[in-house]
Amino acid sequence: MRLLVGKISENPGLLDTSELLRPEEALKDKEAFRDYNKDDELGARVKRTYYEMHSNQSVDFVASKHEKWLKFNHMEATVMEALDMLNELVDESDPDLDLPNIVHAFQTAERIREVHPDKDWYHLVGLIHDMGKIMAFYGEPQWAVVGDTFPVGCKFAPSIVFGEDSFKENKDVKDERYNTDLGIYKEGCGFENVTMSWGHDEYLYQVLRNHMAKVGTKIPR
Repeated sequence: MRLLVGKISENPGLLDTSELLRPEEALKDKEAFRDYNKDDELGARVKRTYYEMHSNQSVDFVASKHEKWLKFNHMEATVMEALDMLNELVDESDPDLDLPNIVHAFQTAERIREVHPDKDWYHLVGLIHDMGKIMAFYGEPQWAVVGDTFPVGCKFAPSIVFGEDSFKENKDVKDERYNTDLGIYKEGCGFENVTMSWGHDEYLYQVLRNHMAKVGTKIPR
């Protein structure tokens, strides 16, 4: 591994709201999958993370993250080095359950292989899908790394987790360029032309898109 920019944190705290209620066997008897209405301390932390995310993920914020991260100049690493790096994340989502990110990566890949044995590309996607979380080592707040993604530059859909109330502090809600159904987009513009909120999913997509283009391969959004 070669670090091109020094890490800010060796053990970043990370509340991964997208991992809280995974459907692994270890959790099935304890939790309902993706229950965002838990009335306890954990549920409050999940809600707070999403409200911070939805308040701050504006068009300008996403553009600033593109400027910072899409130079692809923070680190060079193999897949296994990046996965090992994620084991240093302190997952605050469940202090009673020890489930490192690398375990989840292999569980996901093996489960996909069990269901789709002939789709080796799909096994790889399952293995690497969380690697974008390395941003946490470079000072990104939790709400800019974890959780679900959504389009920016247009009206926020009421179907997004925690709904419209969670976006009321987002500055784009009051910006006439962005607060209509289409916003900055044209109908039928294509998903590849939509700007998504910033997080580990979008970052990994952009990394793969950049690197695969160098070898003449395109990746669908």
